[in-house]
Amino acid sequence: MKNNVLFVFSCLLTFVSAYGKVTLPGWMTSNMVLQQQSELKLKASASPGATVELLTSWNRKTTKTVAAADGTFTMTINVPKAGGPYYLKFSDGEATVIENVMIGEVWFCSGQSNMEMPVKGWGKVKNYEQEVRDANYPLIRLFQVKQVTAFTPQTDVPYGHTNGWAVCTPESVEEFSATAYFFARTVSQKLGIAVGVVNSSWGGTPAETWTSHEALKTVTGFEEQLSRIEQTDFQAEKIQALYESDNAAWKALFYEKDKGLSDSDINKPLWASADFDDSTWKTMTLPTYWDNDYEPGFDGVVWFRRDVDIPESLAGKDLTIHFGPIDDEDVTYWNGVKVAEGWGYNQPRTQTVPGNLVKPGRNVITVRVTDNGGEGGIAGNPEQMNINNTISLAGNWKYQKSVNLVEMPQQPASPSSSWYPSSCYNAMVAPFLDMPIKGVLWYQGCANVGRDVQYESLFQTLIHDWKNRFGNTPPFYFVQLANYLQTLPLQPHSQWAALREAQRKALQIDGTGMMVNIDLGEAGDIHPKNKQEVGRRLARLVLSRTYQQKEGGCAPEFASMTVSGQKAILSFSKPVGAENLSANDDIHGFSIAGPDHKWHVAKAYTQGTAENTTVVVSSPEVKVPVAVRYGWADNPDCTLATPGGFHVSPFRTDDW
Repeated sequence: MKNNVLFVFSCLLTFVSAYGKVTLPGWMTSNMVLQQQSELKLKASASPGATVELLTSWNRKTTKTVAAADGTFTMTINVPKAGGPYYLKFSDGEATVIENVMIGEVWFCSGQSNMEMPVKGWGKVKNYEQEVRDANYPLIRLFQVKQVTAFTPQTDVPYGHTNGWAVCTPESVEEFSATAYFFARTVSQKLGIAVGVVNSSWGGTPAETWTSHEALKTVTGFEEQLSRIEQTDFQAEKIQALYESDNAAWKALFYEKDKGLSDSDINKPLWASADFDDSTWKTMTLPTYWDNDYEPGFDGVVWFRRDVDIPESLAGKDLTIHFGPIDDEDVTYWNGVKVAEGWGYNQPRTQTVPGNLVKPGRNVITVRVTDNGGEGGIAGNPEQMNINNTISLAGNWKYQKSVNLVEMPQQPASPSSSWYPSSCYNAMVAPFLDMPIKGVLWYQGCANVGRDVQYESLFQTLIHDWKNRFGNTPPFYFVQLANYLQTLPLQPHSQWAALREAQRKALQIDGTGMMVNIDLGEAGDIHPKNKQEVGRRLARLVLSRTYQQKEGGCAPEFASMTVSGQKAILSFSKPVGAENLSANDDIHGFSIAGPDHKWHVAKAYTQGTAENTTVVVSSPEVKVPVAVRYGWADNPDCTLATPGGFHVSPFRTDDW
């Protein structure tokens, strides 16, 4: 009898939980910001057939509707001008109240790690301790989206650490996007109203994971893959089987191209044997990312070798090897025998060498490192590299490049990874499409470096798709990639420059804007710390374009080139919000080429009036100017800017 009573009571609780109260979309919580002067077409659920009432405190009016047989209902809410705090009271017999609601401006922020980068946490922006202490802004509201993926578009909103909307405080801002926060701070202070920012970002993700399946299958290079995915009917087991088959074929080709392997077998390394002659190999001082000083921009496989002197006391005993983080994958060999594998660009490695492989005196340790994009190498601190915490492995290692990923087809993305096509869009964007927003902020591109031709179409497709799906075609503002890696005077084949150009071409879409970031990067850090300036420039761009503020928000853009004798004369257009160029008689960042297509560092200076400034570019080595480039390198030194600190975007006049 007791068990029956408990069973009935449990069923009653389940019924009440499912039907006894209005259930709202996950993005609709207390402390939220509603987009001012918008029409919110709310989709929610209540008791089947119940009359649902909504009382909005800003006008003290009640709106009624009736839930369908399945409990769903829709309701249109006309949101007034900025103000608050307000509350919304829903009831189908039991009240659901959303409290401390502000009406203001809502911005959806997305991208990869430089958008994700928190004020404190792993990011630690410039002066982060003071920034956190000062972050008491009741008019700023934060929504952190949990990093999850899905094979099909979802409606459930994944909560991050803010568990819905949170008022901006030192506690809530620590792990929140620095770029989004600093943007919101500037806009809120300038407009004097509430600003809500949704942070839906994930480090290391390429643009294709943020693009809907329907849109992505129209992009050249993705048609076949997405057609095959469709044939699985989006069933997890079939998708996994498809991936395993494709990845096995890719790995076979990958190993076949690796000169360090025998018979394309990862367990048969030619370059790891103790008697292999590495005298012609280069030397790298570890720990470091090889992009910094040794192999800028290289993605692929690098083999590392080092002799280790083992004392008699450790011979025949198991050894523990410690490395800092290895970016991205690694295989470790001891005297030619594979002893460990590792994955994860941010994970330190701890590996075991069986005692039967350990001999006294000279031993050889070899590490095969695969970098799939961005930084690559054995990183961390010197103290993290050792054997048994006593024998240091920091210092000089011999190294040799093997497979260059540029020569490989793109590796299939694991269905469980954040790289899988459309998976982040499905889980982290689709649930918000019914939420009225003012616009989108986007900071991404590093994961697509090396695929600039494809990115040009992919990025523009993503923008069109998001603008259409969010409704009311909201403006889409994006951050161009910052300067990064080694500074070189001439770098005509820079992949980072090519990706920046692909980003800039998206400005042909109506309602877009680009924040130029070419002076804020750091050679040795793909996550530059001055996110305050990124947020400020984004805010100024948005304030001038979307909110029609008279303050400048960007620099002029290259328009045309004419040639006069040995000089190239560059003209610039002034989009909405553009400041005049600063006078400058020694502009850095220009290169010039003649009919032979050979590039030379150029002299450049401004001339003309403040309202109609041109730039004169020349070089004594170029008698007949044919083409000019500006900022065309991974990490260029660029000084063409405005008094407000807004920089001209890198550009080129050629298509070589």
